[in-house]
Amino acid sequence: MAQYKLKLDSLDLQNLEKREVEVEGIEKGKVLLVKIDDKVHALSSNCTHYGAPLIKGVLTPDGRLTCAWHGACFKVATGDVEDAPALDPLGKFPISEKDGSFYITADEAQIKGSRGPGDVKCQVQGDEKVVIVGGGSGTIGALEGLRKGGFKGHITVISLEPYPPIDRTKLSKAMIPDASKIILRNQTWLDQAGIVIENDNVSSVDFGSKTVHTSSGKQYPYTKLILATGGTPRRLPLPGFKDLNNVFTLRTVADVQAILGAVGENKNKNIVVVGSSFIGLEVANCLSKDNSVTVIGMESAPLERVMGAKLGRIFQSMLEKSGIKFHMSAGVEKATPSSSNPQDVGAVHLKDGTELPCDLVVLGVGVAPATEYLKDNPSITLEKDGSLRTDASFLVEGFKDVYAIGDIATHPYLTTTNSGKYTRIEHWNVAQNGGRTVGALISGSRTTPKPFTPIFWSALGKQLRYCGNTVDGYDDIVFQGKPEESTFAAFYTNDQTVVAVATMQMDPVMTKSAELMRRGKMPGKKELQEGLDVLGLELPGETKL
Repeated sequence: MAQYKLKLDSLDLQNLEKREVEVEGIEKGKVLLVKIDDKVHALSSNCTHYGAPLIKGVLTPDGRLTCAWHGACFKVATGDVEDAPALDPLGKFPISEKDGSFYITADEAQIKGSRGPGDVKCQVQGDEKVVIVGGGSGTIGALEGLRKGGFKGHITVISLEPYPPIDRTKLSKAMIPDASKIILRNQTWLDQAGIVIENDNVSSVDFGSKTVHTSSGKQYPYTKLILATGGTPRRLPLPGFKDLNNVFTLRTVADVQAILGAVGENKNKNIVVVGSSFIGLEVANCLSKDNSVTVIGMESAPLERVMGAKLGRIFQSMLEKSGIKFHMSAGVEKATPSSSNPQDVGAVHLKDGTELPCDLVVLGVGVAPATEYLKDNPSITLEKDGSLRTDASFLVEGFKDVYAIGDIATHPYLTTTNSGKYTRIEHWNVAQNGGRTVGALISGSRTTPKPFTPIFWSALGKQLRYCGNTVDGYDDIVFQGKPEESTFAAFYTNDQTVVAVATMQMDPVMTKSAELMRRGKMPGKKELQEGLDVLGLELPGETKL
């Protein structure tokens, strides 16, 4: 630790003010000063998720600092992570004054890296055994919640994927084929934290004896079980799509490798993406730079069911500028073989007779809860969609020691505007926050579930940000900004109540709206129609979630 001088003349900040200041003696070194309850704190200046400048984030009276990009939230008093998707805390630096100058005490590496220490060291002890099935976002959240909450028992992760949890969002958004570049916690971190990861397939669970069975014949006893197996990409039950080569889904690093392998080094391939979902559009956007890409969608506009037709058309227009072609309101009939190799796909045929020649097909037609290993289990009841119903703590109904999180969990959606309607939300942040909650509850660092507002983002040429959920539906969208220029805030309303917000190029409107929702202070439809700017509203300290 050393003392570093700050380039400022005064600590005269107003409450809830943020100020980014340079650190003398460190090239490009900066810290963020924030003032809460008359006390000034010095923190890392950038989010530990993807490096967004926190000067553009949202600061609340109860000491939450939330990134404007993807919803990562930190506790000002300690720098600790409050909400996903960040894993590492912010650096927190003591401030001192000497001869009219101001200093922080810090490690140079923490200032340069703009993060605090994220390592966890644990000497495993006791008879408690937590087994986690799955290796995705929910799992990494649970691991963080368990160990950082003080749990010292055994933790075993059983995952089909032959690597530690990865940043799966980068598979569709950036198509990164190297797992080592997107691993969230490396083997050294896992070893120090006393976490064992087994690459195996769970075949069944004996809830009576509290034992997990795998296809390799191994058995794993548990005292607490966390089910976090995510989603299985859907395939099309149509002629050709099951039989022909070069028809892909996207879920794992191996899937990315297979898609890029089919594209080849020379690229310039004809690619058909079936499904105008977020995954489908992100993949189309990634592949369009060096290939000819066509998207087929059943709706009149991409993402119409989720985002509405007007926004869908905006997204379509943006992607068309990248050369992507669209066939909307279209039905797929079949896939047929290539004339040069009858084992490979050669064309996709639409119900209206259109034939789309292609070298490969990527399916983006949604996912189903990955609960195949539970379908014939007499001890548990699956919902119609294959998911597991849980309470607000993510405990599976009928159990006191089994949790379900992420894509497989149907849970109460608790907001200030509804009564907790059951829903299933396929968002990266929701899975990770759910895992954090479960880890904290098992470790005892929390006694009640931690509320959070669902947040997701997407790469559609420009960055889309979204908070809330339309589980109860919406009947109108109020637009602010210039939607035709892809600069907008879209407020989804049910009667007069805002239930979700989507933005492009209007940071930090989404983040501010999420905090207003959390406090039950989101303005109504009429006020927004009259032009009210949510960024001008004060945030109360009290939360109602």
